Amino acid sequence: MSPEFRLAYVPGVTPAKWARTWQERLPEVPLVLDLVPAADAVEAVRDARADAALVRLPIDRTDLHAIPLYTETTVVVVPKDHLLAAADEVTAEDVADALMLHPHDDTLDWPHPPGRLADHRPATTRDAVELVAAGVGLLAVPQSLARLYHRRDLTYRPVTFGPQSSVALTWLAAETSDLMEQFIGIVRGRTVNSTRGRPSSVPEQAPAVKKKRPTKVPNRRGRPRHRS
Repeated sequence: MSPEFRLAYVPGVTPAKWARTWQERLPEVPLVLDLVPAADAVEAVRDARADAALVRLPIDRTDLHAIPLYTETTVVVVPKDHLLAAADEVTAEDVADALMLHPHDDTLDWPHPPGRLADHRPATTRDAVELVAAGVGLLAVPQSLARLYHRRDLTYRPVTFGPQSSVALTWLAAETSDLMEQFIGIVRGRTVNSTRGRPSSVPEQAPAVKKKRPTKVPNRRGRPRHRS
């Protein structure tokens, strides 16, 4: 059986560009992508259902390696006819009196969301977006999730407060395989010719040796002469 590399990823994260690079560099090794709930991503790695996972921090890093990749902008999702839809950005004061939704799968690591919290906590971010559309409240999320669950009657604006969501690559610390090294190289932007980013089938090449050019030294009459 041919080897394969299994990558789990959470909603909002888009591994497409890395998958294309993988296909170009290792066409003989299938990259299997598995979309999983944010709460299940780390366990997918620990249970060997995935070789690695793209997750949102923070996570329990026990027995895991994690490489932070990028940080997302936090936005507030509002109806298109809401007053905040006209703002370029939203401050904590702008939502101090607003009813805010706090889903159970919230990926923002804050002790208390801004505004007045709704008594009912939606099960998922998708459910919370539906409640925003129904006029029940507002929702603060990473921008990629606002895009993922976008509706025509909703919009979103960046906020100047609260935490931001960081996306990371994680895998078992005890199992950094050759394929894992290849994927690390891809997400870190290493070229195919870099030491760690090169497939094992590509041999190392000795660096080219530059020939030293002769230096011109003036003679006693002021005319240059060559010295090797």
